[in-house]
Amino acid sequence: MKNAKEEAEAAPAAGPIRIRIGGKEREFDIDNPALPDWIEDNKLTAGGYPYDKKMKSEDYDKELERLQIELVKAQAWLQATGKRVMALFEGRDAAGKGGTIFVLRQYMNPRTARNVALTKPTPTELGQWYFQRYVDHFPTSGEFVTFDRSWYNRAGVEPVMGFCTPEQHEKFLDETPHFERMICNEGIHFFKFWLNIGRETQLERFHDRRWSPLKNWKFSPIDIAGINKWDDYTRARDLMVERTHKEFAPWIIVRANDKRRARLAVIQRILLSLPYDERNLDTIGKEDKKIVGEGPSFLEK
Repeated sequence: MKNAKEEAEAAPAAGPIRIRIGGKEREFDIDNPALPDWIEDNKLTAGGYPYDKKMKSEDYDKELERLQIELVKAQAWLQATGKRVMALFEGRDAAGKGGTIFVLRQYMNPRTARNVALTKPTPTELGQWYFQRYVDHFPTSGEFVTFDRSWYNRAGVEPVMGFCTPEQHEKFLDETPHFERMICNEGIHFFKFWLNIGRETQLERFHDRRWSPLKNWKFSPIDIAGINKWDDYTRARDLMVERTHKEFAPWIIVRANDKRRARLAVIQRILLSLPYDERNLDTIGKEDKKIVGEGPSFLEK
């Protein structure tokens, strides 16, 4: 069995790269176990994040438990009424999608609360209508379904990494609002979350994955290839939000440098949007407008 050092060294190698951040050129070597000071000092406040300290763990734990109790009540309402919920989680690599989905579903009945995290398309799926393999996983009566990445791969990873053609990308941006209008017209409670993080935040999380014996499986060649494509991903994100942010299916932007605040913000938004029985608005609380908003205007902040 490999020890921690061997596990870390088994991760993909990248070597030193030059990165321009805040008008300064920096060197980052993911294969060096020491995290540079310029990342350590800015990992929380990167990108203008409004807090310079993480939420205290004891405060987070108390608030999370209260919100998770409300989620259990919301799931009971889904079961009783047959209502359906579907939530998409998008964001850059290491934005915290998986951890947010975990705490969201942690105490829900897994029989009717599913997570969908699809692998790359099979040859059969490549020959299908693009949305088809996602539709197969939509919620049935009483279900709560989360997607850890979704059809929006075609608005981000695929065009940036050259996995689709410009024509396919444009067709996707044109057709997606029509597709999502049908979802909403079907009566599904539909959420689209974009977890937004700063660049130093992402680099710190990549570095943590690279050197963690528990997380290094998360660090992939795609992560390495994407380190120098930050601006390309930003342009793709901005275009995606501009073209697919609609009143009936808005993009909910959550500033996620602090994972604790981001997770609470996501759960709050869902609970405030569902008219479930015995909903306790005092327990849910008000949204933190510093870190959660909607659409292009909030991204510009």
